[in-house]
Amino acid sequence: MHNAGVSPAPRLRALGGLAVAALLSALWLLWLLRSAPGGAPAPQPTITILIWHWPFASQPPELPSNTCASYGVAHCRLTTNRSLLASANAVVFHHRELQTRQARLPLAERPRGQPWVWASMESPSHTRGLGRLRGVFNWVLSYRRDSDIFVPYGRLEPREGPAPPLPAKSRVATWVVSNFQERQRRVQLYRQLAPHLQVDVFGRASKQPLCADCLLPTVARYLFYLSFENSQHRDYITEKFWRNALLAGTVPVVLGPSRVTYEAFAPPDAFVHVDDFGSAHELAAFLTGMNESRYRRYFAWRDRLRVRLFGDWRERFCAICARYPHLPRGQAYQDLEGWFQA
Repeated sequence: MHNAGVSPAPRLRALGGLAVAALLSALWLLWLLRSAPGGAPAPQPTITILIWHWPFASQPPELPSNTCASYGVAHCRLTTNRSLLASANAVVFHHRELQTRQARLPLAERPRGQPWVWASMESPSHTRGLGRLRGVFNWVLSYRRDSDIFVPYGRLEPREGPAPPLPAKSRVATWVVSNFQERQRRVQLYRQLAPHLQVDVFGRASKQPLCADCLLPTVARYLFYLSFENSQHRDYITEKFWRNALLAGTVPVVLGPSRVTYEAFAPPDAFVHVDDFGSAHELAAFLTGMNESRYRRYFAWRDRLRVRLFGDWRERFCAICARYPHLPRGQAYQDLEGWFQA
């Protein structure tokens, strides 16, 4: 008798179709889970940053795998192993070593399309040799706010808990300086101030150097600190402002970029700007004539803000990874010198 049931071949095809549909549904569901907010995130690849020559050092520091994680930057690896040139996601060159010829650019071995980073925390007045770097670098790491990787010398962050007490004051003004040259504007201003304001000068220039741990306690005893930059350039505000004055607990008297620039970094009543006065004599009279209540208003920011310093090159280089997804691709600085001198 003839069997009228379904033949095996169509049944297998039907089962196969169901299996394919189930697999596609599972893949679609997995995609939804990964792309939905709160879903399982796709694993992030580690970004490798090759530092060609460690800044101001003959030997680099130890760079364990968790270096950047300790600064809050995940999936980031710093290395000084030049054999990784071909595979590094980006290569950083610190300008001082290029300027002194301690390091040379491996142009012949550069992988096609690899981003190169020019790094410097020095001012344009102390930077030479940029003219020979046309079209070489894709990104810039510096204190300039318009840098691709902006790394200031310091910043103010929200404070948790009460502010420490203000250090007791016993002297008027101080200045710690090593590079003392008569052609510098800061030296000229000091010469004009000195007849009207008692300024105690420390550092190699006065042959009274301060040990690393002595600087802040020494400066803290003074009402004012001369936060005079060695040269005046766009956004160039260094540790002379952040560490030597604000962190020490004294009022910075600033010579650097414009007041507007300083106010982008700190409250307008946290410092005295030399440009607010018509002469050094007028500035000295303002400082020496200040009463205690007016003086204490310069520290109102301490109740809600604290100083954070960025002096470690490891943290600065980790910032490349933090910015990496947002950095422009295909960009090259055809006139790095023109940009930096602006």
